[in-house]
Amino acid sequence: METQEYIASGILELYVYGMLSEAENMEVTSMAQKHPEVKNEILSIERAILNLSSSFSPFISNSQFEKIKAQLELKHSKVIPLQPKSSNYSYLGWAASLVLLLGAGYLFFQLNNTKEQVVVVEQEKTKLKESINTLELQNQSTKEVLAVVRDENNKIIPLGGQAVAPEAKAKIYWNQKTDEVYVDASGLPEPPEGKVYQIWSLKLQPQLTPTSIGLLVNFKGNNSKVFAVDKTSGAEAFGITLEPAGGSTSPTMEQLYTLGKV
Repeated sequence: METQEYIASGILELYVYGMLSEAENMEVTSMAQKHPEVKNEILSIERAILNLSSSFSPFISNSQFEKIKAQLELKHSKVIPLQPKSSNYSYLGWAASLVLLLGAGYLFFQLNNTKEQVVVVEQEKTKLKESINTLELQNQSTKEVLAVVRDENNKIIPLGGQAVAPEAKAKIYWNQKTDEVYVDASGLPEPPEGKVYQIWSLKLQPQLTPTSIGLLVNFKGNNSKVFAVDKTSGAEAFGITLEPAGGSTSPTMEQLYTLGKV
């Protein structure tokens, strides 16, 4: 094994922690004597651990150290004698504990971070589902509008702007077989707060007789501005007025926005 591979194997850290067998310790010692890089790496590991633990390790008296040493000798029949120059190894146990504590803290942080990421992913999934549902509803609405426009049985009645709103316009799609009525209100301005557009089916003879066939509720939320209203039959004209929210029993002629004959 090459020197750099030997250093990268992690055996030097175990050597410094005193976790190798006697044979392994002898092997590391031999390598350190033969290769200055190995020896320097051992010294570097020792310095790093001592620096890391110096601010946290409590003072250990000689008597305490001897007690710890005796306990270690009871557990291990073969112990490499400690050299006087390695008295700093009394700190290694504390350093190892500190490393474990830091590692546990890091894992705890990673776990919390992972949990937060899971929550974010779930929120994104919820938003995506809502977006998909919205798109599906819009797609269904588009299909319904196209079906109305393309239905050859629908008679199209254009409604022109009146005095209160000359620029306003609308279209009525009236199926005279089924009496179904749809209103294309894309040419109307958005109604003011507390107001709503009301659709009237009109008979002109023998006298003007208006019949309400519905309100254009949720005007702002309807992107297509195509509304289905109540069925009607025998209509001679259609009109749209602006009324108070909830509608009126009769049209407010001063607020007649559009009108058109069949």
